[in-house]
Order: sequence, then C-alpha cells, then structure tokens
Amino acid sequence: MTDIEIAQNHTPQKIVDIAKKLGLCEDELILFGKYKAKIEKQFEPRKNSRLILVTAISPTKAGNGKTTVSIGLADALAQQGKSVCLALREPSLGPVFGIKGGATGGGYSQIVPMADINLHFNGDFHAITSANNLLASLIDNHIFQGNELEIDKDKIFFKRCLDQNDRALRVCTVSQTKGCEERKENFVITAASEVMAIMCLATNLSDLKERLGNIMIAQNIDGKPVYAKDLHAEDAMTILLKDALRPNLVQTLAGTPALVHLGPFANIAHGCNSVIATRTALGLADYCVTEAGFGADLGAEKFIDLKCRLNGLKPNCVVLVATIRALKLNGGANENELANEDLTALKKGMPNLLQHLHAIKEVYKLPCIVTINKFETDTQKEIDLVKKILSENNTECVQNEVWAKGGKGARELAELVTKQCESQCKLHFAYNTQDSVKQKIFDIAHKIYGAGKINYSEKAEQSIENINNLGLSNLPIIMAKTQFSFTDNPKVLGAPKDFEMTVRDIEIRTGAGFLVALLGDMMLMPALGKSPAALNMKIDENEQISGLF
Repeated sequence: MTDIEIAQNHTPQKIVDIAKKLGLCEDELILFGKYKAKIEKQFEPRKNSRLILVTAISPTKAGNGKTTVSIGLADALAQQGKSVCLALREPSLGPVFGIKGGATGGGYSQIVPMADINLHFNGDFHAITSANNLLASLIDNHIFQGNELEIDKDKIFFKRCLDQNDRALRVCTVSQTKGCEERKENFVITAASEVMAIMCLATNLSDLKERLGNIMIAQNIDGKPVYAKDLHAEDAMTILLKDALRPNLVQTLAGTPALVHLGPFANIAHGCNSVIATRTALGLADYCVTEAGFGADLGAEKFIDLKCRLNGLKPNCVVLVATIRALKLNGGANENELANEDLTALKKGMPNLLQHLHAIKEVYKLPCIVTINKFETDTQKEIDLVKKILSENNTECVQNEVWAKGGKGARELAELVTKQCESQCKLHFAYNTQDSVKQKIFDIAHKIYGAGKINYSEKAEQSIENINNLGLSNLPIIMAKTQFSFTDNPKVLGAPKDFEMTVRDIEIRTGAGFLVALLGDMMLMPALGKSPAALNMKIDENEQISGLF
C-alpha cells in the first residue's frame, strides 16, 4: 500500500484520549474535530526531560527519511514504556503540490490524519500569510496616504508571501493603481517570511507582538529604520496570529502524541518547529523527539546556533539519518543503479556523512548516533562497510526498519538513544554572535560545510555596510543555500574541501532577530517543476484522496 492508503486504512484514536497520555484534559484543548486539536496552555520543560534531535546527511533523490525515523523512534520509545512526545515541523503546500511531497512520515511510521496535516491543517499557514500581507498592504497604504514616515520606496525590505511555489511572483510590480507609483516587489513563500520565523521563535503572545512590532519594514529617506510598530501594525497582526501560535496536537499510527507546528524549509528559512511546541513537548513528556530540516549543515546548524542559543535548549542526543542509496549517489553512482551493490561508490560517498558527523560531534560537541534507514536492496557488505568506517570514527551505527515495521523497527535505536541521553555534554556553537558579519558567515561555511573562501557580491558588501551602520552586526546569521550540497552549487555532491562560496546578498530580520545570508542562486520563492505532484492527485465523490505523498 502507498503511504496515504496506509493512513486512510487506519482508525486513529480520539484526540482527547491522546491528550490524556500527556496529562491533558479536554478543557485544555481547542478541538478541530475528532482527531486534531490545539493546546491552549503553555508548559515549561520538565527538570529532567530529554531532547533528541534527528537530522540527516545531504538530501538526494534517493531519500533519507528523517521525519519517518523521528516518528518511528518516538513510537519505539513509547513501546519501551517511556513518556514521549514528538515535536515536528508543519508541511508547506509548496512542496506538497511540487516535488518533495508531504511531511508526515511514511509507511507504518506516520502521523495522522495525514491528508489534513499536509493540506490546510488548522489554518496556521493561512493566518501567517494573512498577517504578513496585512503589513505589506499597510506599508503601501501609508505611502499612498501621504507617506508621513517618509519611507524610501527603494528601500522597502518587507515582502508579500504566498504558501505556493510560484516563480512568476519572484519579480512583479505593485501599486498599479491610478495615482500610485509602481515599484518592484518580490514575493517569498510563506515558510520563508519573517512572520513565520517570528512565530517559530516567539515564546508567548506578548513576545510575539513585540517581535512583530520590531520588524524593520524599510528605511526612510534619511536612511533611518522604519518599523512595523511605526505603522501601529503589531496588534492587528497579533489578532490574526493568536490562535496559530498554539501548537497542534495529533498522533502517530501507533498512538504516540505528536505536536506539529510551523517551521518548514531549512534551506531558505530556519527550518525548525516552534519554540513553544518544543518546550511544550518537553513539559508534557520525559522525552521529546524533534527534527530539523534537510541535512545537519542546514537544519541542525540553525536548530543549535539559533534556536538553542536563543532559548536555552540543548539536545541530549543527536540521531543522524542516512541511507545506503543516498551515500552511493553522493559517491558518484548512477541514480538508476542504486539497487545494485556498489562498495566503491559507497566508500566514496561516506565523506558526506562524516562531514555532517564532524559538525555534530566536533563543532557542537554533542553525542551522536548514526542510523541507516534500511531499504530492501541494501546488502550486508554495504551495511558492514558503513559500520566499519563509523566505528573507526568512534560512532555507533544501527539499522532501522521503521517504514516497514513502525516503532518495532527502531527498538535497537531507541535503546541506544536512551543510553546516550544519560551522558553529560556541554553545548558549543559554530560562531560568536559578537563577531563581524563576515566572520560569522566564514565560521559556518568553514566549520560546518568545509569551505575555504567566501566571496561577496557588490550588493552583499553594500548590505553589510548598511547592517553595520544600523548597529545590527551582532545578530545571529542563518544561511540560505541549496540543500543538496555543502557548496552553493546543488550539483556538487559528496564532501568537497576548501571550496569557494558566494554571498549574493544579506537581508535583515530584526523582528525574528537574525540576518539571512543568500548564497549562490538560492531563491526565497521556489518554483514548480515540469511535472508537479499536483497533476497526479485525484479526489473521488467520497472525498477519498489519492496521489498525495
């Protein structure tokens, strides 16, 4: 059966019963039917709760299955009698109808209701899109009504957004109304909007409103910053977002509680679920299993250097997911021959895994377990080779079969994780926030990616000068780069060393509290491919959906 068929043939438990496993009563929930809810109350982490971060090697067409492993690991911990709650990212409609597909796991390691979660869910993305575009409309209206703040129309930073892949919106014009001066506009996908980042990082409603007010929307004709609070926009935006700030409670196929809330896209955004969801999971269970988007070079880096740094979080254990197929592809194997045993390509692809492992163990100083997400075509010789190389690097490695067996397929992994969670470690970061913008970018690129030199476009140099003049150089950095490579070129696989990267521009996010370095050709509005997934989806008269990943 396909993933969606497995999900459709499963009868979930009522969400109020799932909530009871976390010690929650119905009065603490906002119900969205029988199987979905939002949690009204916020919770502080338990004193001895354990945070498990699941990350992966560089993604390829061969797949890694990071979310699937996260779900299976949580189910395995629950089956061992542990108090556990998942904290996962919410899917975006862009990839769902594009190429990547949904983000609810696969096989017998899924969260449900699968279709609802991958589509409109509980309206969070719609609320963020509406709040974002309200601010954008208030900016243009202010200019139309006389521009009292003297906003420089050539220095408007805030962008409109839409939760769809749409290349036509990468560059467009706005203010085409009579009497208005046209200007260029660039839409971003909702996941990459500053409002999404603020929602992910806000700790409560008051913090949310303050952060929204601190969005630097533009500069005036004198070069001074103009903020959303100067337009008195923050209250109206908060009103639209108040319900979306509450984390969503759903369940795995095995009935393990799961909080799914915000934060996709670790390539062009920070790619982590909300701070509120993570802290709530840590407050309701002894173990919280969470994930960060794409590979450790993107999601895990941002999870640690941004989310953990700003919120006092620390993973007790990191699980690094890999597949034999993806490693062979990184080693130069033909994508049509990945089912064939190829020890040479596998060995050549191992540096990709080792570079991600280096970041976790040597840069961040965190304990790490590697898990091989098993495919039927994996041979024993291939598995033994991976384990041998990892053993030489003092790292434990274990197979899992969560796609085929759910939690039962991650028993050994769960045992290793619980053991590893008892070890003591001190978290380190890849860079010092007080360093210069260029130094922080170099530290990430050099320590995490293996780069040797960073080049800057003229526009990026101008942006750095502006950032310094505004006194914002001490903000953390997030890197927007391709997820397929350590470099800024998606075609360069493996783990190259001492390569050059180019920073195209650096954008300011004062509300979220970070800077965004745009590397290579990375766009904040993705596009649809030649044959998007949307074209293969069907719905019948009984509202049964097929073709949804």
